[in-house]
Amino acid sequence: MGEPGQFSVHAALGGDAVADVLLWKKWHQSLTLFVVSTALWFLFMRAGYNLLSFISNVLFLLVIILFFWAKSAAILNRPLPPIPNLEVTEEIVLMAADETRVWVNYALSIAHDIAIGGNLRLFFQFIRLSYTGLHWCSSLSVTAYII
Repeated sequence: MGEPGQFSVHAALGGDAVADVLLWKKWHQSLTLFVVSTALWFLFMRAGYNLLSFISNVLFLLVIILFFWAKSAAILNRPLPPIPNLEVTEEIVLMAADETRVWVNYALSIAHDIAIGGNLRLFFQFIRLSYTGLHWCSSLSVTAYII
């Protein structure tokens, strides 16, 4: 660090907890991240599993477990599983719609800037983001269910 303009890799990664994990300074968390990412890679890429069926199977397993828990609780005179009422209030729906409206208007203003404004830098950022997003979706096999 003697020369001006040079800085460490730790500082380039933010110099925070994320940098410590990525540089294996917190090796327990780094090892956990490595094992989980390897398991997810194997599950989705090598085994051919996709995200939608994974989420669906996890939710199905949860419903089965809760069903048998409730049935056994009735037979053994135990309390039922602590599940809250799952209701979506109108207030929450309106808040979500309002937030979605803001994001859609923002995306439309960016599309207007790209199409009409002739901002070449923004156009290339859009191309890069679109390519990255499509590559991510195709790697998780989600596009088969969307199309």
